[in-house]
Amino acid sequence: MPRQLPAALTLILIAVLWIHGPVAQFADYHQFADQGNVLGIPHAGDVLSNGSFALVAFWGLWKLRSLFCGKAWQPGCYGYRLFLAGLLLTTVGSGYYHLAPDNARLVWDRMPTALTCAGLLAATRAEWHPRPRRAAEMRDTLLLAFGAVAGVLWWRITDLCGVGDLRWYLLFQILPVVLIPLWQATAHAPRARRLALAAAIVLYGAAKLAELYDHQLQDLLHVISGHTLKHLLAAVAAAVLLPASERRPT
Repeated sequence: MPRQLPAALTLILIAVLWIHGPVAQFADYHQFADQGNVLGIPHAGDVLSNGSFALVAFWGLWKLRSLFCGKAWQPGCYGYRLFLAGLLLTTVGSGYYHLAPDNARLVWDRMPTALTCAGLLAATRAEWHPRPRRAAEMRDTLLLAFGAVAGVLWWRITDLCGVGDLRWYLLFQILPVVLIPLWQATAHAPRARRLALAAAIVLYGAAKLAELYDHQLQDLLHVISGHTLKHLLAAVAAAVLLPASERRPT
């Protein structure tokens, strides 16, 4: 498989989004099914389920402790730090948003999500690069983090101007699904790593479907809404990647 393919596909995705034009947010986006109140916490299911991201983040810090605590740099170190930091910040930012959903608060929900995707991209790129370099991973991590923040800020600025363009925020959710399998295939990653990624993609896809069918799942399940289920599935998707990530590529 040509090593230039991931870069080429990235440019194609950017071109397609550019040609497509602004992607608007659903008009009823903030109308979530969860209206429960627990101990004075409104939308309690959507708020409290964000704690699952913190659990995964702390578990990841423990699972990858050899990656973070060793004196010598290991590929993926900076990227996984950003990935886990993004998960931890998602607990705070998404919880804050769901207490009183509106576009102003939504910035603090979307920013950590974008940073989590950026961290995963940086970590995986460093792991499977044929000749990884510490400075290159640091540079890639910073650039991807900047791009992730810029994509969310672009949405918010255009939202205040009456457009609300989600293209570049969505790009950071699409890129891991497209690029990481290609990087793994190019580097002939172990089967366990590929299966872990496949499981994570399936779980994340299920999370997005649960988000789309928020009200329908609430009516069907009664005890949990689709958006609450989305948080739990997305957290499990992140967790699935961590045990495999502890086994460093040789």
